[in-house]
Amino acid sequence: MPESNTHLHDLLQAPKLAASLPCLTPLAHLAWTAVVDIDERESLGKSAYGERFIVPILGGRFWGGPGHELLSGTVRPGGADRQLLRQDGVKELHAIYEMETEDGTVLSIDNQALIDESAKPSRYAISRIRVSAPEGAHEWLNRRLFVGTVQSLRPERAAVLIRAFLMTT
Repeated sequence: MPESNTHLHDLLQAPKLAASLPCLTPLAHLAWTAVVDIDERESLGKSAYGERFIVPILGGRFWGGPGHELLSGTVRPGGADRQLLRQDGVKELHAIYEMETEDGTVLSIDNQALIDESAKPSRYAISRIRVSAPEGAHEWLNRRLFVGTVQSLRPERAAVLIRAFLMTT
């Protein structure tokens, strides 16, 4: 069979092969909730990609969801959320900060969000969260995927509410 026919045959067989396996649907389980206290947003000027901002992280608290009670402690001050307000009105957020568990373990958090206030019926604010944990009780966090939500707590508090969900199948 000529190479082009072999490639066409493979393409036609792909749906049949995929149908032979179960469709694994991702499931989200609440891993932790964090209230992250923030300072005022500072403009860093416009760039070719849009207007840039930085929001200092002042601290906060976090606590584990069901089955993850060991994930509780404080959000350390010193991190920051870098923001890009794109020309299309969408905000890209990139927050890097540390959370310290009650057992003294320091977790480094890299949270990248996309926020679209124009989305209907409600705003779109979803993030992907990468955790870097040292060896020990929390090292399993390095081997899992987390997706988060972002909500403002203003005007009651200069903070954001982050809910982190462990993705499984």
